[in-house]
Amino acid sequence: MAGEWPVGVAAELDAAGITDPHLRESYRRCRLLHAAHGRTYYLATKLLPAGKRPFVYALYGFARYADEIVDDLGSTADDAAKAAALDDLQAQLHAGLEAGSSPHPVVAATVDTALRWKMPREHFDAFMHSMRMDLTVTSYATYDDLLEYVYGSAAVIGLQMLPILEPEPSQVDLAAAAARDLGVAFQLANFIRDVDEDLDRGRIYLPLKELADHAVTPEVLQRRFATPPVKAALAVQAARVRRLEAASRPGIEVLHPSVRPCI
Repeated sequence: MAGEWPVGVAAELDAAGITDPHLRESYRRCRLLHAAHGRTYYLATKLLPAGKRPFVYALYGFARYADEIVDDLGSTADDAAKAAALDDLQAQLHAGLEAGSSPHPVVAATVDTALRWKMPREHFDAFMHSMRMDLTVTSYATYDDLLEYVYGSAAVIGLQMLPILEPEPSQVDLAAAAARDLGVAFQLANFIRDVDEDLDRGRIYLPLKELADHAVTPEVLQRRFATPPVKAALAVQAARVRRLEAASRPGIEVLHPSVRPCI
């Protein structure tokens, strides 16, 4: 199997101290998910030291695996079946964290990463909560309402990443606040980019009240034209992304120097 890997992947695993064959294969699967579905983030990950990259692959691989359960447009599974699949995935993660390892082809790497870097289980549980919200919630009235979803789908991803990024011990609180802000900023930017795709999934991730301030209703969005009111409404969302990104910058400066270019 190792002979099929792209040049450098085995070296990354070696640098990370990952020697078990099952774990190496699990990290390889997570890397493939990362490279295929998160191309921008994947390229940024290449700016990390080689020994840190596999752990980011594991976090992204798990998140993408769960997201595919919810969002696979070609799937005929109903919401009950998807909810059961999410429950099973979370149960396998919990069992792996308790046992110290997992036989699951994706969860194995996630468990290993979480235990190596002492990541709180509640971060993963918050993420799974947001994945379940996608099965029942199709829109959000206010930004505060949206934040419940975004905390689990994005802010906790920043918090999961934090120990890998090794902030200065005296600046962990600052780094954590920045990680939350930057995770939310990334997610909100995705929502702006993916309005059309999300409509195909029957969802709107832009606060309805803020859209209404510009006379934009769900029906207007469904027309899929970038009219001046739609552009004005999206500009408000983009401004929030920029504010959050700017607020996160001091936190980047307290991370280990070797990881700052990636972030």
